[in-house]
Amino acid sequence: MADDPEHQVQQRPRAGSRRLLQAFSSPDSYGLVLVLILVTYALSATLTAAWAVSLVLFVQIATIWVTLQASQAHRHLRQVTSALLVVTAAAAVLNLFISRDLADGVMAVVSGLLYVAAPIIIIRRLVQRRTVDTQTLLGAIAAYLMAGMAFAFTYRALGALQAGPFFGSQGEGSFSQDLFFSFTTLTTTGYGNLVPDANPGQTLAVLEMLIGQLFLVTAVARVVSAWQPGQGLKPPTEHDGN
Repeated sequence: MADDPEHQVQQRPRAGSRRLLQAFSSPDSYGLVLVLILVTYALSATLTAAWAVSLVLFVQIATIWVTLQASQAHRHLRQVTSALLVVTAAAAVLNLFISRDLADGVMAVVSGLLYVAAPIIIIRRLVQRRTVDTQTLLGAIAAYLMAGMAFAFTYRALGALQAGPFFGSQGEGSFSQDLFFSFTTLTTTGYGNLVPDANPGQTLAVLEMLIGQLFLVTAVARVVSAWQPGQGLKPPTEHDGN
């Protein structure tokens, strides 16, 4: 029976599992954005083939598209961003036919711009939300990780475009090292094994430290402290167990 307490207890874990799965699979969810960010990180850090540059760009296009969906962006913003994504797709195809050094530079610039725009879109949506629920928490985490990715691509672009190696005596560095340096800087871990040799890299590193700490101790901390699991979600009905 629907009113049986034992039956309701059995329904709750299944309803919770369905909500969690939906949070990380729905095209309108920040959970899927978070998954795509992690996929982008994994591909960027592990793949070294020339075609990997284009693959990373295509994954980023999907990430931005899902971000727009989850953030319920205005129609005009979607139109402008869609045009930019078309240009990005063209750049991804072009990267297959140009030199590796130039491809790295183009990929880093385009990717950095995409990951700068996406956190702004997410934060704008989160500010408008009246409830602090699972989507709010996932959105805050996604915006934080996107900031780290944006700086990593910016460092990569500087390394490809400036005259000297980005890390000085440590050399140009691979993109996996750029990612490592970016996230250790964002979290102010600062191992010190990789250091920008000159400006504007050093100034950007300081800016990333400030942004990382301010965002972590204000936005993310506030969301986590106010988050109540299940808030803003539709409660399970008697048909959820069927």
